[in-house]
Amino acid sequence: MKKTLVLAAALLSLVACKKNETEVKTEDTVIEGKDTTMVDTDTVTKDSVAPAETPEAEEAEAPDATTPAKEKAPAAKTTAAVKANYQSFGDKITADNALTKAQMLKKYNTLKPGDTITVKFKTDIKEVCQKKGCWMSLDLTQGKESFVKFKDYGFFVPLNAGGQEAIVHGKAFVSEISVAQLKHYAKDGGKSEAEIAKITKPEFKYGFMADGVLISE
Repeated sequence: MKKTLVLAAALLSLVACKKNETEVKTEDTVIEGKDTTMVDTDTVTKDSVAPAETPEAEEAEAPDATTPAKEKAPAAKTTAAVKANYQSFGDKITADNALTKAQMLKKYNTLKPGDTITVKFKTDIKEVCQKKGCWMSLDLTQGKESFVKFKDYGFFVPLNAGGQEAIVHGKAFVSEISVAQLKHYAKDGGKSEAEIAKITKPEFKYGFMADGVLISE
C-alpha cells in the first residue's frame, strides 16, 4: 500500500514538472515570436518612413547643368549707335547744340526785314529744287517754313533729299519775296502751271543763307 502511494506521488510530481517545462517552453517561444515580429516590424517601419528626396532638394543640392547662367543686363546703347549718320555739304559742321524747329521759329519772330542772326538748327526738309538742288525749304511748324539757299552757290544738295532730316548753319533773316521770284521758285519746285498762276502777291519769307549743311542718310 505504501509503495502504491509513493509511486502515485512520484507520477504526480513527474507530470507537474513536465507541465511546467511545457509552459516555460511555450512562453519562451511566444516571447521569441514577439521579439522577432517587433524587429521585423521596426525594420519595415524605418524603411517605409525614410524621407524621399524631393525635386526641390535635388535642385538645391545639385543644380541642373543645363540651367542657364544668370542673364546679364543688356548693354547700353553706345552714343555712336544712337546718332544718325549724315552727309555733309559746304563747310564742315557738327550736329551738336542745334536748335529745334520750334525754337528757330521763335527766333524768326523776333527779326525784322534787314535783321540777320547766325544760328544752327535742325528740322525736316519739305522740298528741294528739282533742277540742281540749289535751294530747299525747311519745316518750322505752324505751317511756316524757312527758305534756304547756299552761300555763294558753293554747293548743292541731293534732289531726292525731301523728307529727310537736315541741320543747317548760317545766317537767318526775314525778307520780302517778289511775285516774280515766287513764281520762279515754284517752277523750280515742280509746281503745276495752275499753282504758279495763283501766285499774285509778294510774301515775307523766313530766309536762310547756309554755309554748311548736314543731311541724314
